[in-house]
Amino acid sequence: MLPEHAPDVLAIYQHGIDGGNATFEDAAPDWPVFSAGKLPDHRFVALDGAEMLGWVALAPTSGRAVFQGVVENSVYVHPKACGRGVGRALLEAVIDSSERAGIWSILAGIFPENAASLRLHERLGFRHVGVRERMGRHDFGGRSVWRDVVYLERRSTVAGVG
Repeated sequence: MLPEHAPDVLAIYQHGIDGGNATFEDAAPDWPVFSAGKLPDHRFVALDGAEMLGWVALAPTSGRAVFQGVVENSVYVHPKACGRGVGRALLEAVIDSSERAGIWSILAGIFPENAASLRLHERLGFRHVGVRERMGRHDFGGRSVWRDVVYLERRSTVAGVG
């Protein structure tokens, strides 16, 4: 994921926001804010020619040194590309890059209504670690509702073992 991908990355993010089951955010940030929150070596895009199909990125969960091997993922697929294996390819790529970098735990927080994302993560070795009930209020579609968040974790079998 490079700066020239910014418009498409942010547009796909906004599609996820507009769908209501991807994030608590109400609008995609500008590129400098977005980019600053992601690890530079662990962000990828899926392209079909010049058309962006999706993106994935890792973000640190803490600035403390003891947690440098623990990250959180974000994976977004353009609505037109859903069901084509794009999310799986992106998530596999970032899992590979994370393990080569010594990252031992990838976390994901997913709304329970986002069944496709839950299935994708489960298929790639993420396990449920809990549900944070009424994690936050979500203003969407003209109403404000409490939302639960399912937490999943993928522990590497390569990095951080022993």
